[in-house]
Amino acid sequence: MNMFSNVLLDINWNVVGLQAGQLILSLSILVILHELGHFIPAKIFGCRVEKFYLFFDPWFSIAKKKIGETIYGIGWLPLGGYVKIAGMIDESMDKEQLKQPAQDWEFRSKPAWQRLIIMIGGVTVNVLLAFFIYSMILFKWGETKLPNANLSKGIWVVDTVVNEIGLVNGDKIISVNDEPLKYFEDLNTAMLLGEKMTIERDGQLKELVIPVNFIEKIVEKGKRSILLMPRIPAIVGELREGSVAAKNGLMVKDQIIGIDSSDIMFFDQVKPLVKNRAGDSIVLYVKRGNEKVAINTIIGADTSIGFYPGVPSMDEVQESGLYQFEVKKYSFFASFPAGVKKSGEKLGFYIAQFKKILNPSTGAYKGLGGFKSMGSIFPKYEWDWEAFWNITAFFSIVLAFMNMLPIPALDGGHVLFTLIEMITGKKPNEKFLEYAQIVGMVILFGLMIYANANDWLGWGRGK
Repeated sequence: MNMFSNVLLDINWNVVGLQAGQLILSLSILVILHELGHFIPAKIFGCRVEKFYLFFDPWFSIAKKKIGETIYGIGWLPLGGYVKIAGMIDESMDKEQLKQPAQDWEFRSKPAWQRLIIMIGGVTVNVLLAFFIYSMILFKWGETKLPNANLSKGIWVVDTVVNEIGLVNGDKIISVNDEPLKYFEDLNTAMLLGEKMTIERDGQLKELVIPVNFIEKIVEKGKRSILLMPRIPAIVGELREGSVAAKNGLMVKDQIIGIDSSDIMFFDQVKPLVKNRAGDSIVLYVKRGNEKVAINTIIGADTSIGFYPGVPSMDEVQESGLYQFEVKKYSFFASFPAGVKKSGEKLGFYIAQFKKILNPSTGAYKGLGGFKSMGSIFPKYEWDWEAFWNITAFFSIVLAFMNMLPIPALDGGHVLFTLIEMITGKKPNEKFLEYAQIVGMVILFGLMIYANANDWLGWGRGK
């Protein structure tokens, strides 16, 4: 059995299928609406649209149908989509048409201001779509956040890479980059983009430095998601099959409140007490309903008790009095300004992240991923519509931003050349535009190959 066979055996195909389905649906919505943003103004201004495609169709299409002058179809290569507007130098590279005299119904014969509107139409739709989706999320589900001030017992360091900064379980995060941290949900993002943080430990304030290459360290450890969490009780969520503790009476939903003479309040206190004690006998004290039960057991060879933690629901946490969440509901009309604000915040975060990627010293480029990384963001075990729409809205912002980069073959490249024409009064040479389109496509496909190969082969991570 070769290496690839072992990899395939480890894949949970139900998870892959669910995440792939969500990703395809999300991208399909975004691509179709983006291309409609080009299609509609093109038709309004009298341009002939020859093709409208979801995904690319080199050599053949999955499905296609001609309606009027336009062929509508679905390609087999899921790298985006396109509308082919007559007389426009685009990814179709239709040189023959450009050799003919310009016709009234061609893109190249239209005034510069009309061409500009056609080119920014896709990005405009993506921005408006993000506003709308975030607004409807807030209207439907509202916002639930955990105020940082309510974490009186501090944080749980989930990823060991955070320990390298100097954070330990129980630390209270006061600020990042001298900006007070209002909500716990903002912490992971703030740390990824920050340079320093102020914490409180045992009543004393300390300042910790976040390394410039912090993102690189996370990527090299193969972890990209949760760094920190609120501390949770040591509740047994699932027992490891064949564990000694299970045989000795430990049960699901038991809450561990003590190990030998040490009291336990949180799950993160368990590991330090059993570390380096493989094979030792211990007494587990657990809360089972209203009873306190003592269980004699043995620590496993892997220095574990043999259970996976159960994460309590928000309602359970609030009922226990451990944390109090802030819940905010929005009326239909109030949701729109809140949706615009949230879109702006997400755009700001992505721009800051993009700057990190462009700075080689951060090593953030090593975490650049393709479709596998995008799919992994979606829920693994159930179709959660709130999560789906949140991710889709963020992808819409990313798509808008990336398309406005001044790279030939992207909308931003076309916009740049059109603006230069409007300022100078001179239209760029069509041969120049043709070569620029080729260069842009080479750059984009190179980046796409790198990102997707990095997903599977870890090129940027040196694996």
